[in-house]
Amino acid sequence: MREKILQAAIEIMRNEGIEKLSIRKLAEKIEYSPANVYHYFRDKEDILDHIISDRYQQFIDALSAPDCHGNDPVEYLLNNLRRFITLALTMEEDYKTLMLGESPAVLARTSVLQRGAASDRRAIGMMRDILRVILKDRAGYDDSQLELTAQIIWASMFGLVMRINTEQIDKEQQERLIRHFLEFIAAAVGTL
Repeated sequence: MREKILQAAIEIMRNEGIEKLSIRKLAEKIEYSPANVYHYFRDKEDILDHIISDRYQQFIDALSAPDCHGNDPVEYLLNNLRRFITLALTMEEDYKTLMLGESPAVLARTSVLQRGAASDRRAIGMMRDILRVILKDRAGYDDSQLELTAQIIWASMFGLVMRINTEQIDKEQQERLIRHFLEFIAAAVGTL
């Protein structure tokens, strides 16, 4: 039943948006009473938290490839970014819905631009740590600058994914854009 509720919630979010999700609407969709939904979840935010936790873990897994010791850390970063982009593109509407949601449950995982985000958000923290390895011999790069760099890379990647999903461009152009984005990031971190 729990999975049925979560799947129905995802469907409502896809079709109508997060703001239209309610316990009553969810109960109607699965043809049970709201009390049955409350038996499994405290409230709408609890449902959103479960959905977002699952999706967020998929992104963390995409950024958590095998350790880069002995490998080129720039290649490691680029491979992880490509995996993240590929996953986000396969999620299409789910990605858009979740990443643009303003619900506290959504923002608790997707807000990545505030100061200290690398400590609170695993994705930004992991990217900062990779950048630390890449830029370890460069003067003037403390954790604050590394976090800002990770945030800018993430925001650029987010924008690229959102535009590709929104514009529904062909696969060849998608690949050209992704490849150029990754080449640009490689050049940028190489010159920092």
